[in-house]
Amino acid sequence: MDQTLQQLGELLLGSIPTVILFLALYILYTVLVHKPMARVLAERRARTEGAIEKARADVSAAEARTAEYEQRLREARVAVFKAQEARRQQVVQQRATAVNEARAKAQQQIAQARVVIDKEKGDAQLSLTAEAGKLASEIIDAVLTPAGVR
Repeated sequence: MDQTLQQLGELLLGSIPTVILFLALYILYTVLVHKPMARVLAERRARTEGAIEKARADVSAAEARTAEYEQRLREARVAVFKAQEARRQQVVQQRATAVNEARAKAQQQIAQARVVIDKEKGDAQLSLTAEAGKLASEIIDAVLTPAGVR
């Protein structure tokens, strides 16, 4: 057993330079490779997350602008419909006014025509009455006068 311990001690003593080299290699790896790589990866992750956050902010801003555009579009449509309705009402009002004016003018023309017709009727009745009296006189003269005297 002594010999085994002695061999183990020699092995441990022989492994000291290997352990020291391994520790030196680990320290150099950590300082030269691992820490810079971790820093670069962290920076890359920060930039990626920053870009993602910026993209999300841009998407949110675009959605807000889209909503605002759609709202303006709805308001513009409502304004156009209101303007069309106002124009239609104006046209209907103008048409009603024109119809009322035409109706009033027609009524006035009818009234004037009735006055003229009534006057002509009165003149015709007077003329017919005078003519009838004349014809009646001639008929009476013709009937009462002997046939040879004429």
